[in-house]
Amino acid sequence: MKTNPHKTERLHALDSLRAIMMMLGIVLHSAITYIGGNPSAAWPLRDVSANSTFLTWVLEVIHNFRMPIFMVVAGFFASLLFFERSPRRMLINRMKRILFPFVVFIFVLWPLVTAAFWFSNQVFGFADPLGTTLGSKLANTFTATFTDLSALVPEGTMHLWFLYYLIMFSLVSYALARVFKKFPWITEKNTAILDVLLKKPLAKLGVSVALTFLILLFMNREWVATSTSFVPDVNTFVFYFFFYMCGWILFKSKHLLKTFMSYDWAFTILGTTLFTVYFLTDTEAMAPEFHMLINACCVWLFIFGITGLFLRYFSGHSARMRYISDSSYWVYLIHLPLTALLPGLIGNWNLPDVAKFSIVVVVTTFICFLTYHYLVRATFIGQFLNGRKYSRKISDIRKTEALAKLKPLADE
Repeated sequence: MKTNPHKTERLHALDSLRAIMMMLGIVLHSAITYIGGNPSAAWPLRDVSANSTFLTWVLEVIHNFRMPIFMVVAGFFASLLFFERSPRRMLINRMKRILFPFVVFIFVLWPLVTAAFWFSNQVFGFADPLGTTLGSKLANTFTATFTDLSALVPEGTMHLWFLYYLIMFSLVSYALARVFKKFPWITEKNTAILDVLLKKPLAKLGVSVALTFLILLFMNREWVATSTSFVPDVNTFVFYFFFYMCGWILFKSKHLLKTFMSYDWAFTILGTTLFTVYFLTDTEAMAPEFHMLINACCVWLFIFGITGLFLRYFSGHSARMRYISDSSYWVYLIHLPLTALLPGLIGNWNLPDVAKFSIVVVVTTFICFLTYHYLVRATFIGQFLNGRKYSRKISDIRKTEALAKLKPLADE
């Protein structure tokens, strides 16, 4: 068996980063119920007694960086599959890991989400929060869910919208990469430029912010409004495909990933400070371009800063972190009905907004991990989602990692 010296070793830091970005969905979807205001099509539920400024800040800051970071990492790993496995294997892998779970879980989760939102809306007195707008069936027609077969047909992609777009990104990036393989000089030139930028932290920040600002300016949006419609949204596609392709291109410069650790703490702190000041400032009278620029600055400060922190502190193998990474897909898939149901179950409790939010986060996380451990990890469901079954024992993860380091890498 020959050793392949060019095969990239498992990047534990990026695995962990991808997992944590997915799991922040629990925090985001738990917080939005307690920010006050009226229900919306995006989240047809509000606790009528809540109006937390702190949770609004939590929601908005996570929304700024979470999915862009996830898309950068997703593009990086897709590029790894394309160049180090084969274009065909990359495409097959993406379909198995993304397309098939999307098709299955969109139908499995729809009635559960419908019932959860219906129940909580009854508790909070929203008999018809959305009228006849898109999403009203999801929020209100509990009975129809189980008596009318048409109600079992999903109206939208729900929280699985990112899988829907990743399917499209996989197909488009596959096609583009096949084309550019015929013009290797273009790839070499782009890699050379990126190598130079990665070595200059302020230059890479400036270029990234400028490109993002131009995209927002072209879309005439202060920030992208994520679409959960089955009809692909051009703005959602263009915006997140940009971050996905940044990750794809970054793979060719993977030897410079450690440059992300330059100013990682400084970028993260600056991004948090800038976003907080922006959040607390009355900016309604300011030009849309100002909002675009601030959002573009913050997202890349967070991308470079948070990615650098993960590379600094999570690059080594950790059995517990590997377990969390393995579980993250399942946890994200099933968390939504819980974050919609639990607010209704505790709706009449006389507790502060943050306390209710914390209960929803903790209980949701506990149930997700409990079901993963006993119903998914070592079963056919785990194989369906992650490509293989895993032992439930943490000690076995350590043994597997030790064996992997001793085993030579086969040419593929």
